[in-house]
Amino acid sequence: MSDNNDVTTRLTAMADKARELFEQLPADESDLLTSVTAAAVEQVPGAEWAGITLVSKRRVVSVAPTDDIAKHVDHLQESVGAGPCVQAATEWRGHIVRSDDYGSETRWPEFIALALSETPVRSTIAFQLYRSDAAMGSLNIHSGQPGAFTAEAEELGIAVATHAALALHAARREEQFASALASRDIIGQAKGMIMERFDIDALRAWELIRRLSQDSNTPVVELARQLIDADHPIPSVHSES
Repeated sequence: MSDNNDVTTRLTAMADKARELFEQLPADESDLLTSVTAAAVEQVPGAEWAGITLVSKRRVVSVAPTDDIAKHVDHLQESVGAGPCVQAATEWRGHIVRSDDYGSETRWPEFIALALSETPVRSTIAFQLYRSDAAMGSLNIHSGQPGAFTAEAEELGIAVATHAALALHAARREEQFASALASRDIIGQAKGMIMERFDIDALRAWELIRRLSQDSNTPVVELARQLIDADHPIPSVHSES
């Protein structure tokens, strides 16, 4: 009964953390991810260090490590391009990658050899955070003890990773929405300038911008920005001798 109570208590704590993450929105992405790795170490039994691996355009990047050990484990995987965290972030089948004992691990031999000689990490469990055509990621939890992560730890790790993925997705949606609004304002300003200068209506102004964009192979928002800059150039500052 006490084990069930412990699991319930931890899941309740994770629900509270989920609400906290969403209350932070819109928040800086790095702050969100730092909160996630801290929660992983705090809530997952056996966890000593945690970090997040992001893979985008064939680049492996470590973010929000809880300390230098987690950072170095990620750095080693970045350097050799392999390891449990990289596999969790990029694997098309399965969303969890476990290495219960680095001492007997036969996968990723180059990474394992470096990790055994340069870090105290002896077991890792990595959870895929999100996946799209452009970006992938994983939440990586490490321990200095072999076999540190039980079924309960895996269940709680899934909860942390799920909340992290939802919060990260929401934050990026908010950022994309803000960017779209800014682009719309820039295009609207350029369209208004053209309407005034050539005495045409909004539809014809938009068609002119769109045609210029196609002819010059320039994105509409960038073309609009160029038109605005050309009409209202930033004055240069000359120092007086």
